[in-house]
Amino acid sequence: MSTNHEQTLLDRSSPERYLASKRVTFISILSNLFLTVAQVIVGIIGHSQALVADALHTLSDLITDFMVLYALYHGHKAADEDHPYGHARVETAVSLILGIMLFAVGAGIAVRAVYKLASAEAFIMPSMATLITAILTVAAKEALYRYTMSTAKRYDSNMLRANAWHHRSDALSSLVVAAGIAGTQFGYMYLDSVAAIAVALMVLKVGIELAWASLRELIDTGLNAGQIRTIEKIITDVPEVKSLHVLRTRLLGGKALVDVHIQVESHISVSEGHHISEAVRQRVITDVDEVDDVMVHVDPEDDEMSAPNAHLPLRHTILPVLRQAWAAIPAAAQLPDEDITLHYVNGKLQVDLVLPLQLLENQPRADAQRLAEQFAQVVRSVTPVEQVVLYFH
Repeated sequence: MSTNHEQTLLDRSSPERYLASKRVTFISILSNLFLTVAQVIVGIIGHSQALVADALHTLSDLITDFMVLYALYHGHKAADEDHPYGHARVETAVSLILGIMLFAVGAGIAVRAVYKLASAEAFIMPSMATLITAILTVAAKEALYRYTMSTAKRYDSNMLRANAWHHRSDALSSLVVAAGIAGTQFGYMYLDSVAAIAVALMVLKVGIELAWASLRELIDTGLNAGQIRTIEKIITDVPEVKSLHVLRTRLLGGKALVDVHIQVESHISVSEGHHISEAVRQRVITDVDEVDDVMVHVDPEDDEMSAPNAHLPLRHTILPVLRQAWAAIPAAAQLPDEDITLHYVNGKLQVDLVLPLQLLENQPRADAQRLAEQFAQVVRSVTPVEQVVLYFH
């Protein structure tokens, strides 16, 4: 496994990731609390509708910061009996709620600004203090974006990435507010309301995108076609894999889980089949950053369209029937269960028997042929069995 991937897996589950994420969120809470109070007070006193709208936007950030804290507390917990796949989707659910809240805030800001523009209400020029506050808000939000995004990249947290882009959208909206207020200083009084509408549209866009991405994950949307092709190539590049089918993916906490059926040689041992599946799993996890785990199902034949062996009896059912059939063969008494291998292929059952060499007397080839004929003859009455193959050790 690559060093980068090992570091990613470590960071995603380590206490350091949780503590760093919590630290970022607390800083965001304190910053948003201060900015909200400052924007509301200055916006009301300074007569800037855009700055008050931006304050409501910042207030929504404060609420979502608390939601992020909740998600961090619950999302970093390990898997348990009720949540065998872990708690990663707590972050996804919070991101969905965050997106819905942003949409609602944006819609409210837009409606109020449009109403003011459409009414006959006289415009009042915002004070210079509102412009200064808007500029300081831009600087503070951009600083929060850079700090949050660096932590999100370090610990591979989609929720922190979403919160970082939230800060960046806030910085852009505050920049629009600052431009609108500046325009009023030159006599364009309506620009304050226009700036409020522009802020609302930005908030609406971010809310829709965030909610849509989270919803797609919650309904088990898979990786895109290009990523699927990459995974298919990685798997089929394993020489022991003859083909693959039923490749499925789904997102979980920003990462992907993969299920795949691989076809291998039908007569290999169980341990070799398992070893091949582990090789496939490790290669996919190592080479595809988006993949967190892979479940590999090993098939001796392509069973995508049908299950040709479903009607065949299991080992515990067929062994007593076989032993009864060859009870009259003396050599069968020296055959332990572990030396009987069953192969389920193409709707038929092949039986491999491993007998001791001492059963072969003066003429090994003739004795082996005789035993083979005896076993083959008596099992013809056992319907599922197509062939019996003898080996000696």
